[in-house]
Amino acid sequence: MRVFLLGGTGFIGRHVLQRLIEGGHEVIGLARSEASAERLVAAGAVPLLGDLRTPRAWVGKLPPVDAVIHAAADFGDDMGPVETALLDALLPVLGAMPKRPRFVYTGGCWLFGATGERVATEDSAFDPLPAFGWMIDNMCRVLEAPGVEGVVIHPAMVYSGEGGVFSSFMDALGEGQAVDVIGSLDVVWPLVHAGDLADLYLLAMEQARPGSVYNGSAISGLTQGAIISGVADYLGVERLEMRVVSVDEAAERLGEWARGYAISQQLSGDKARAELGWKPRHESATALF
Repeated sequence: MRVFLLGGTGFIGRHVLQRLIEGGHEVIGLARSEASAERLVAAGAVPLLGDLRTPRAWVGKLPPVDAVIHAAADFGDDMGPVETALLDALLPVLGAMPKRPRFVYTGGCWLFGATGERVATEDSAFDPLPAFGWMIDNMCRVLEAPGVEGVVIHPAMVYSGEGGVFSSFMDALGEGQAVDVIGSLDVVWPLVHAGDLADLYLLAMEQARPGSVYNGSAISGLTQGAIISGVADYLGVERLEMRVVSVDEAAERLGEWARGYAISQQLSGDKARAELGWKPRHESATALF
């Protein structure tokens, strides 16, 4: 398949790109800069120069594709309008292509809000942070657009041995500093390794029925305290110090979206396992890495 990948040089997108190339697909990757374009070429993709924030400058240059995977993210204060403008420009172009392309769109676990003892599924009601409320409307646009075969993936908290959502933990531990914990050590995160998530994106692109939604969650929930201990073991750090940071402090420092780190939730990935044969390799506290 010829696949247009947004976010191919980002943390999640790099893993998706690798899986696409390994699977024999032809990849066109959006590149915001010459440096990004060079990274895409080195990974085996063909770059299309363009910025997520100015889609009308490049959507007309997109050749016919069989699929689109949207793994890009802009965490600025205006990320909602940026994403809406992207869909405004991209969906008509995709709808005019000779063959209706598959569009794998990315949602997120934070849309489900705090779940407590309940494990959220794809059928659970949304309770998003205000900073991410716009995502639900855009997700529905993709699923309902007549010109594409929309599929949505809600990733859990994404990590790898390189970092991802664990980056701040790994940096602090590597420097012998206290690890900042937003909210509480008892806050529960659903988790997915970036490589396992990339496998799910490919399965969704190749096999999912149009209109399907899947949770990309390999570990339904693990406390921040247990996660940090696991990261310390992985790095061989024996002396571990943790510092609890208030949610307000985190939001002031990083942005309102950072309140998501203090959402305690559990998320099931059973639907993807059952329908797509997804087999994540990292699905327990003892097999994080």
